[in-house]
Amino acid sequence: MNKPDPIPARLAALKTATTPELKQQWRDLFDSEPPPFNRRYLESRLAYRIQELAYGGLKPETIRRLERLGEDLDGGDRTKSRIRADTMPIAGTRLIREWQGVEHAVTVTADGFEWQGRPYKSLSAIARAITGTRWNGWVFFGLKNRRART
Repeated sequence: MNKPDPIPARLAALKTATTPELKQQWRDLFDSEPPPFNRRYLESRLAYRIQELAYGGLKPETIRRLERLGEDLDGGDRTKSRIRADTMPIAGTRLIREWQGVEHAVTVTADGFEWQGRPYKSLSAIARAITGTRWNGWVFFGLKNRRART
């Protein structure tokens, strides 16, 4: 009799795993420290990695095509694409900030941010609209420590 495929069960278990367990799986599967992103990101990347290791990854021609598309977007600057990928929250992420007793929710979109139904290119523009003063949007929404040198 055929053995059942354990991969679907491993993928389902990601939903009930604790964040420390997800981070340990990241270390085991990627042989690196997990990034400081939200749980949903960790789950999706771990799910992909589990399937990639079990069933194989993308075909080389698909990887080349994706790299060409990426070069079209960022001019081939690998540093620029890594910085964006490492710092930008994934699309769909909601950033919540209370300001003077009012809670403000910003949604990360594929090409920027949305606040109160309007698109914005930067968090700083939203922070200025909320406070009336100039702010570093990343600091205002708690994504970057004001003292950090990045």
